[in-house]
Amino acid sequence: MKNILVLCTGNSCRSQMAHGYLNKFADGKAKIFSAGIETHGLNPDTVAIMKEDGIDISNHTSNNVDEYATIDFDYIITVCNHANENCPYISSKNAVRLHNNFFDPSKVEGTKDEKYDAFLKARNEIKTYCINFLKENL
Repeated sequence: MKNILVLCTGNSCRSQMAHGYLNKFADGKAKIFSAGIETHGLNPDTVAIMKEDGIDISNHTSNNVDEYATIDFDYIITVCNHANENCPYISSKNAVRLHNNFFDPSKVEGTKDEKYDAFLKARNEIKTYCINFLKENL
């Protein structure tokens, strides 16, 4: 079984979406972890947009990457530039490191509809990425 870490700045939004999709689509072939360089708590808009697509992440927690120091990862996926540029040393010997900078919907200001659209856009991009990642790597 493969160990996959999804890393973001605060482990509240984009990494949580990827965690949910990877967990669903890996179909038991991988153990999925998500973490942040910091912990910002689980974003309620993230929980809501994922639930719309049939994935319940309400039981996820916002974790710091240091909590997983003893796990040997096969893949480390950073989902924002800040995490990619500031990622602490992770001692996984053979981890393949991948990066995709998804925009941060939690930073969007505007109407309720504009915020919703931002989360929907991010969710759909992350879903597509996760499906393609798993097709190519598992």
